[in-house]
Amino acid sequence: MVRITIELVRKRSEHNEGEISTLEELSLHQEDIEKIEYLQNWCRELRILLLQSNLISRIENLNKMKRLEYLNLALNNIECIENLERCESLEKLDLTLNFIGELTSVASLKANVHLHTLYLTGNPCTEFSGYRDYVIATLPQLQILDAETIFKSDRIRALQCYEDVAQKIMEQQENYKGKREKQRQEHQQKQMANEALGEMDDPEKLKKFWDELCDNSPETRVELATISRKQKEQERNRQKGNEDNPKRSIRLFRDDGQPLSVNEPRIPFSLTENNDNNSFVLDIGVYRHLDTSLIDADVQPKYVRVYIKGKVFQMVLPEAVHPDKSTAKRSQSTGHLVIEMPKVREASIISSHSQNPKTISKTSRTPPSVTNSRREYLEIGKTDTSMDFSLITNTLPKPVDESFLLDFRSVTMSVSGKTASASFEDNNEVPPLE
Repeated sequence: MVRITIELVRKRSEHNEGEISTLEELSLHQEDIEKIEYLQNWCRELRILLLQSNLISRIENLNKMKRLEYLNLALNNIECIENLERCESLEKLDLTLNFIGELTSVASLKANVHLHTLYLTGNPCTEFSGYRDYVIATLPQLQILDAETIFKSDRIRALQCYEDVAQKIMEQQENYKGKREKQRQEHQQKQMANEALGEMDDPEKLKKFWDELCDNSPETRVELATISRKQKEQERNRQKGNEDNPKRSIRLFRDDGQPLSVNEPRIPFSLTENNDNNSFVLDIGVYRHLDTSLIDADVQPKYVRVYIKGKVFQMVLPEAVHPDKSTAKRSQSTGHLVIEMPKVREASIISSHSQNPKTISKTSRTPPSVTNSRREYLEIGKTDTSMDFSLITNTLPKPVDESFLLDFRSVTMSVSGKTASASFEDNNEVPPLE
């Protein structure tokens, strides 16, 4: 049995800074409460009280709430309307999906002159013939019944046939009482049979219990809530027992202090070497929609450690790096975390044609094979690559004949049409003009 405690009320009064004496609105729904108590002494200033979805079987201990305007008792086990006469300010009462079969008990609401809204939907009394006319005639201050407005014509018609309807209501009410008594006896017999079978700890018994059909009664609702509560407690104890069991500890270092590579979140990654910047680049495939506040990166000279949602990822580096010069960036498109770590050792000077980027794969331990390639040019036609040193003199250029140059100079002068001067002397030591 769940009872109303001061701790529960303070927990539900956080909107009022935990003060319960000046509390005007209180919600205690879905707490499996079976009895209303203490509230009229602790919270006398309440205007709104929400107690739906509980196991309350009786309306009681609300007499001192003079300012109460709205009371919600839907989805409970109430069978009679009572003990609300002194709630002078009550304007709205919700009794949806209860077990009210004593319809004549609505007469107790005549003293609540400010009551204008009443909900009785889902109660056995709503199936009585003449139910609506009886309630309208009994409560003249009522304006809305089961979310339907009461017009003046409805009230006149209800008052005209009140005597006949009241007699029918009494007969149907007595029939329901007999049916209800029979229902109680059947439930007691069933409960005794279940006790003889023992506790329902067996999963097969529980499955059979939840699969079988049952009647709609207050006793059945209490039984279902009790078994459901026990199952939740067992599940909570099971989880607590699992938490007490020690988990496998993750080692980040060896006994000699050397770091170890760990991938607890089992996330894809790649470690590459950038020769242009002389650095290592670690690309971790972090989930795209993971908040950056859940990621923490720490770069050390010999290893890098990243916490992703509390799970550790550690990678041992092939060479020492500069932690203070390292950078960590998050890709906006893929969400990957890219950490660039400059090396401590300076890169050696290598000719440009032999520089090839290296990629260090952590998934395979086989060293990459190095192949030397030589560039060859395509030659058109047949080439003779043989060399005969005896014919090397034949390949030298031949000397130019000077007589040929003189003939060429004379031809050039004759073509130009100019005659030589009488004082011209041909000097072979002077080079020709160009």
